[in-house]
Amino acid sequence: MKATSLCSAIVVVACTSVFLSSARSSSSATDKIKVEDLLTRHLQSIGPEKSRRSSRIISGTSQVIFRTTPSGQAIGKAVMASDGSKTLIGMSFPSPIYPREQLGFDGNAFMAAFATPGNRSALGSFLMANEMISKQGLMGGTLSSAWPLLDMSARKAELEYVGTKKIDGRMLHEVKYLPRGTTDVKVTLYFAENTFEHVRTEYDRVIPAPMGKVEYANVQEREGRYKMVEEFSLFKSEGDLNLPHIYTIKLSVDTVNGTFLADWTIKLTNFEFNQKIDPAAFRITLD
Repeated sequence: MKATSLCSAIVVVACTSVFLSSARSSSSATDKIKVEDLLTRHLQSIGPEKSRRSSRIISGTSQVIFRTTPSGQAIGKAVMASDGSKTLIGMSFPSPIYPREQLGFDGNAFMAAFATPGNRSALGSFLMANEMISKQGLMGGTLSSAWPLLDMSARKAELEYVGTKKIDGRMLHEVKYLPRGTTDVKVTLYFAENTFEHVRTEYDRVIPAPMGKVEYANVQEREGRYKMVEEFSLFKSEGDLNLPHIYTIKLSVDTVNGTFLADWTIKLTNFEFNQKIDPAAFRITLD
């Protein structure tokens, strides 16, 4: 009996030791890198500082897939341009229902063009309602010269290292992006575990259900959920920079008005740097 008790005790101690060792391992994995070191290694993954700040004109093809009713898809052209904090993302499609997407920040104001006369797309509407995303230079990641991690002091934002997280079978560094001031959008950045390339950004916003008046008590009210994900892949050298060549945007909206799911995939093939870009190119008109 005593021998059995002793064996049981040994097993318990051994299991406890393994658990504590695992916990320490997990904790040290979370604490193994400081956010300052991550930022340094991320910038190094892009290329030399002078080249990182260069203006860019990038073009390629675009594909949109609408996954909720009315479903459909289209293939067209895409262009991205940036100069300092100014940015432009444009897509065109041979479709009368969804002929274009134009998103521009001219250094002062952000504007999403109407996709059809008087109407913005779900993507344009989301970005107009959450213009901090574009004003901070987050949209487009390292493809843009406005990428805020190139100059965090100018953005007056903070980074908070969370730890590592497995997404789609890949271990990534997870970092919270905290802009100055208040925002309803939660921004999370993800970096490749070993190369520190920026491969993903998640934007989450929850709008609480409105407190309706008594006469509207019979109307179903619930919170609205919005999530946009940017994914970056196929990193290759262009000039002095290491940049992604596939850029995907996924948007999901779930509100009392219904559900919307769509994704846009941009495949980039042409890269031009240090070109003079007319500032007017970043101003979107609604004509």
